[in-house]
Amino acid sequence: MKILTLILAALLETVPAGPAWIKQLQPRDSILIADQIEYGFQLDSVPEGTSILLFDYREHATDSLLLLRNWQLDTTARLRVRQPGSKERVRRYNLRGSVVIAPFEEGIYRLPDIRVLRDKDTLVFEGLDLDVKTMPVDTATYQLHDIKGQMRYPLTAKEVVPWVMLLWLVAGLVALTVCLVIIRRRRADGTPVSRDPAYIVALRELDKWRGEKFWAADKQKAYYSGITDALKFYIADRFGVDAPEMTTAELFDALKGEKDLPADLREDLRGVFECADFVKFAKHVASDEDNARALPTAVRFVTSTYQTVLEEEQKNPDEL
Repeated sequence: MKILTLILAALLETVPAGPAWIKQLQPRDSILIADQIEYGFQLDSVPEGTSILLFDYREHATDSLLLLRNWQLDTTARLRVRQPGSKERVRRYNLRGSVVIAPFEEGIYRLPDIRVLRDKDTLVFEGLDLDVKTMPVDTATYQLHDIKGQMRYPLTAKEVVPWVMLLWLVAGLVALTVCLVIIRRRRADGTPVSRDPAYIVALRELDKWRGEKFWAADKQKAYYSGITDALKFYIADRFGVDAPEMTTAELFDALKGEKDLPADLREDLRGVFECADFVKFAKHVASDEDNARALPTAVRFVTSTYQTVLEEEQKNPDEL
């Protein structure tokens, strides 16, 4: 397929080709100052291979009629036409050329004729009149007014509901995140997550350390840490002392005044904690006797101290 080209050629014969056309790029019932106007011509059924020359429109531009875009040639339709006396079809094109101009003064502009050089002919499209108006102002009644603020429209349910739902969703995600963080921290530092009574949680944790398999030297540190951690969180709940943050000496000083804790049981428990300190911090290897005594002592401590709570609740049922 041959390409339509823009070439320079000698001006030979002038052929009238009808009027040009004008089109507003911002359509309205009149042409106002600074409106952008498309001004151009239409050629129909142009044979393939036809040479077209468009003359530069800048020579027609003035300070009051600016040229915003020079000539642009577009193909608006592609046709296949049968040649007279032949069955062969040839390609033809409908062409549309235009410039974009903008008037900046009021008045009537006589737009120049459009000359298009087509092969050996010069086609002349008759220029049109362009009537440009301004917005009329009544100077007798005209008054200056302050600039109005931005107009505000009332909110509708359709606008508000999505934001409310988004707010609830964000609040739910924040609450879920906080809960997950708290649970993870409690698991990391050994705090029981269960809502069961403290003595149930403690006995459940202690039961995990049953068996002589934890007495091996390489497992004793975990064995004693598990027992003492379960006891500390139970003591914190049962006696109201900050056992997890206390040393062994501080813990048993705090338990001295507890009347519900027999002295012999307190001393046995102290022995478990002291043995645990040696194993955890001094690389001490506990004997089988110490290992066998540690878990039963811890269980006995929990069951004995919680038994007093049950007895008090039975004596004073109205306080429940």
